[in-house]
Amino acid sequence: MPQQPAPSPTDLVVFGGTGDLSMRKLLPSLYLLDRDGHLGGDTRVVAVSRDGLTDADLRDKASSAVRGHSAVQVVEPDVLRRFLGRISHVTVDVGGDPSGWTDLAAALTPGRDRVFYLAVPPMISGAICRGLRDAGLVTPESRVVMEKPLGCDLASAQAVNDEVGAVFEESRTYRIDHYLGKETVQNLLVLRFANVFLEPLWNARWIDHVQITAAETVGVGGRRGYYDSSGAMRDMVQNHLLQLLCLTAMEPPASYDRDAVRDEKLKVLQSLRPITGDRVSEHTVRGQYTRGTVQGEEVLGYLDEAGGPATSDTETFVALRAEVANWRWAGVPFYLRTGKRMERARSEIVIRFRDVPHTIFPGATASGAGSLVIRLQPDEGIHLTMLAKTPGAGALRLRPVPLELSFADTFATRSPEAYERLLTDVLAGDSTLFMRRDEVEAAWRWVDPVIEAWNGLGSPPETYPAGSSGPAGAQRLIGRSGNTWHEEEQA
Repeated sequence: MPQQPAPSPTDLVVFGGTGDLSMRKLLPSLYLLDRDGHLGGDTRVVAVSRDGLTDADLRDKASSAVRGHSAVQVVEPDVLRRFLGRISHVTVDVGGDPSGWTDLAAALTPGRDRVFYLAVPPMISGAICRGLRDAGLVTPESRVVMEKPLGCDLASAQAVNDEVGAVFEESRTYRIDHYLGKETVQNLLVLRFANVFLEPLWNARWIDHVQITAAETVGVGGRRGYYDSSGAMRDMVQNHLLQLLCLTAMEPPASYDRDAVRDEKLKVLQSLRPITGDRVSEHTVRGQYTRGTVQGEEVLGYLDEAGGPATSDTETFVALRAEVANWRWAGVPFYLRTGKRMERARSEIVIRFRDVPHTIFPGATASGAGSLVIRLQPDEGIHLTMLAKTPGAGALRLRPVPLELSFADTFATRSPEAYERLLTDVLAGDSTLFMRRDEVEAAWRWVDPVIEAWNGLGSPPETYPAGSSGPAGAQRLIGRSGNTWHEEEQA
């Protein structure tokens, strides 16, 4: 991959700068970038909120956020002092007192790159962009970063994109999906397109099916109110899982160029066979967790979580059978699965190769071989299983054996967190790992009919106890093709 140029001094303006995302992810990641020399020497961070904080108040909060972040194992006092010196706070009431925009203008340096990070709900993105434009703060080189969810359906996504697009050109708009910043996701591109031995196998002739899983042990907690308007389909499938599917199924781009890569991802989304009519019941499963035990702890069911009504058809689990209708993948099912309160947390892509067309070892079979597992978390790495003979005399016995690449062990260095990589790309002006407008809208075009069909069924999601592998319907879904989920195959 091409080397990025040295970072230029930038004013990074974070709307929602004192919120949860800023404190949990953005500020700790920026500290780590500062420590590792990835911030321009005079780069500054301006946190914007309605909180009325002083700079000292913000720096106290930022210091606690950095010290409490799991990736910051040792705080270097000199680096922290330098980083805190970069940050300041400006109070802006979007749609309220206009004096805040004047204060923000005074806090910015003329002639510098400007990045506006909208760590806010998408419904106010348009108002923020208009305020920036009306205050004269948007330069031709300014960039805007948008967090998901980008709408709740195609129409609302188009509305958000239209509002932001009226101020910022598409080439200056960065729609963030933190899954695309994970080291393993980027290594998927390298694995596919820098190793010639895999390309002849990466098609329907040799691959039986693909599984993409993003499982969480956490519940919705205090986000029940938000989650009731979202659900797992909007929260995870429409963005994270479909992006992973695109990177797995895309054709080789002509170059590692932002539009060449995104053009190929868009073709995958446009090739997805619609799930409509009777296929909704056959190819989709939705579930909702009930009370159970997760890693030894008794936890509430979804309907018991605070902040929501006593009844709800919101899904906390989704399993889908998707099909990419093109020459490379015709007939290969892609199973997508995500859920909360699962038995263990993991995100992975499993490529299940076909069995050999004729075995010369009758009776000496073993399950679990012929799988390439790309682990995104918790232990990033690549795991390939092959069949080998078990040592010993007597009957020939075969056993799956692993070829393992652990990033932590192989490279003996800390893998940067997703937001570190994505913030680096934003500051460098590289949008390769960010979603383009047509990608987002193509994903909604595929997802919307499924949600509409669920709403029309009138039946609630299938329940599953917290701490389990999900509803029984997920096993039936993959079992119709004679397959099993990867963790069951390994049991």
